[in-house]
Amino acid sequence: MHNDQLPGASTPPMPTRSLRTGHHLTELGLGAAQFGNLFTETTDERSTRAVKAALEEGIRYFDTAPHYGLGLSERRLGQALDDTGADVLVSSKVGRLLMESPETADRLDDDGFVVPATKRRVWDFSRDGILRSVEQSLARLGTDRLDIAYLHDPDDHWAEASSGGIAALMELRDQGVVGAIGAGMNQSAMPAEFVRQTDIDVVMVAGRLTVLDQSALDDLLPVALERGVGVVAAAVYNSGLLSTATVDSSAHFDYGQAPRAVVERATRVAEVCGRHGVSLPAAAVQYPLRHPAVVSVVTGMRTEEHARSTAKRYREEIPESLWEELHSSGLAPDPARTS
Repeated sequence: MHNDQLPGASTPPMPTRSLRTGHHLTELGLGAAQFGNLFTETTDERSTRAVKAALEEGIRYFDTAPHYGLGLSERRLGQALDDTGADVLVSSKVGRLLMESPETADRLDDDGFVVPATKRRVWDFSRDGILRSVEQSLARLGTDRLDIAYLHDPDDHWAEASSGGIAALMELRDQGVVGAIGAGMNQSAMPAEFVRQTDIDVVMVAGRLTVLDQSALDDLLPVALERGVGVVAAAVYNSGLLSTATVDSSAHFDYGQAPRAVVERATRVAEVCGRHGVSLPAAAVQYPLRHPAVVSVVTGMRTEEHARSTAKRYREEIPESLWEELHSSGLAPDPARTS
């Protein structure tokens, strides 16, 4: 899709990086998990304001999933984008099919989202499951095609996801219902296998290409670069530990309490950042973009303020000397050098 400036926007679109399919992703993308009431409730209005602020900041890539709030995130994102009329790129995910569940409708979802459990998630990477999932996502988003469809967390479903699941996505890609196909996971080893063994275009990797965890540099990034597969880096704050200028020892790391050694290393990284006049969150956002296989960094943006502050972090000037010191000290290898 084109990345035309939104009428009335204060900032031109951000630089984009391209997939081999010709899709252009802005270097910063909005992750819409929080639109699904992740951990706490939000509203349609706040979600729409977040989207409009992101557009004004030049962001044109938006990511969601059926899993996020049992479809609520997709609905809110679709509604917000429809209100703006902006030309954007949207990705969603497949593998968790939403089924009606009247017997649990009187309770709340038990998977981190504050929504009524009127539906239940069913793992399904079969051809039929993929086709139904995409059809339902298109209806919630209010569109007739998805720019990107990711297999969502197929960690325990390799056999089905890498065969029938990928074949179904390839079929949808051939039909033009889906633009690009890939996998999104919280690990880097299995996505690397998807790149080696299947005809995917893009991978979303969460938390494995950050200033605290560079495991994707060892397995995923080299093969992605070799095969021309784009990488979207998500969870660059590692669940919160890297999201503040001063490290909070009580902050989460990878969805749990941060171990002492990790807090200490994050503190050392923050001290290096401070010496170079850079905020730790800005370094966290920009770090993955130093690798040539990376096409975008996606972060959660619940509110207008989140969109503004994240865009500011993306644009913060960072001297090469910071990356050089992090690299030479062994705190965080420079992705630009390891590639």
